[in-house]
Formats: sequence, C-alpha cells, structure tokens
Amino acid sequence: MDTFKSTTVLLVRRDGKVCMASDGQVTMNQSTIVKGGARKVRRVGKGGKVLVGFAGGGADALALVGRLEEKLEEFNGNLERAVVELAKDWRTDRALRQLQAMIVVTDREKSFFVTGAGELMQPDEEEPVLAIGSGANYALAAARALLRHTQMSAQDVVREAMRIAAEICIFTNDHLTVEEL
Repeated sequence: MDTFKSTTVLLVRRDGKVCMASDGQVTMNQSTIVKGGARKVRRVGKGGKVLVGFAGGGADALALVGRLEEKLEEFNGNLERAVVELAKDWRTDRALRQLQAMIVVTDREKSFFVTGAGELMQPDEEEPVLAIGSGANYALAAARALLRHTQMSAQDVVREAMRIAAEICIFTNDHLTVEEL
C-alpha cells in the first residue's frame, strides 16, 4: 500500500499577532512528490477566527478539522473547550482513534497542539512557537533562533523559518500557505 508522508506546519505568536504556515508538498512512498500546492492551513469557525494546520493523512486530517468545527459550534467559539473535548473524543472514540493525523489550532489568544493519543499541549509563553509534520524540527529551530535574535514580525519569522525548513527537509517545499490573525 502506498503511504503518504508530508507536511511542515509552523505557528508563531509575536507582538499580538499569530501566524501559521504550511508547505504544499505531498510525498508518496518517500520517493515521489505527488502534489506541490496542497493547502494544509485553514480558517475555521464563525468569521474564520480560528486557524488550523494539519499533518498526516489528508482524509484523516480533514475529518478532524470537521470535528473541530462541530466542537467550536457546540461550545460557542470557545477554542480551549473545543480542543479539550476534541482530544477526549479522539482518544476514546473507536473510529477516531484510527485517524493518523495531528493538528495545530489557534485563535488570537491561545494555541494548541492536538494528537490522537489524547495529547493536548500549549506552547511556552516565553517562546510561543508550535510545529508539526516531517519538517517540524527544522522549522521550530529556525523560528526559535529568529525570535531570539531578530525583531522580525510573526509572519516574517514564519516565512523565513519555513524557507529554511524547505532547504533541509526533503518532505517540505517552499510553496507556502500563510494565514495570520
């Protein structure tokens, strides 16, 4: 069976802004690029006030995004409550437990990393950065260095860190989707 490996998603918060970006590459069997312009960051919720980025199986990730939108609706846009309930459902629901994906979710105030094993994590306040996917470690390291040693905006840090990750990770390209709140 063909396996798809893909994605770098990076979130950076700075000076009252939060920015999230993903690359566009989808790779099959670690040897073939099958798509270069996939969109793995989306606006969700009423008025698009929540950003979600996903890595892993595309259908699985989109199922999670749909479930997150349901939770946001159920809890009147309360992101923290929605992701806590999503993480609980993901961990306990027999069908959801089979999903092979992870997501990063943010609004203007809070950011979360959610996995199918029930992990729910927020970034450190001193260094508000999250990254997931194949090139996550490269993008995370670059973003941390840029935050520590420059005054670049959140969007500029995200763009430059993703460019650096694309130079290193063979599963990451420089065709970016960038969203900012």
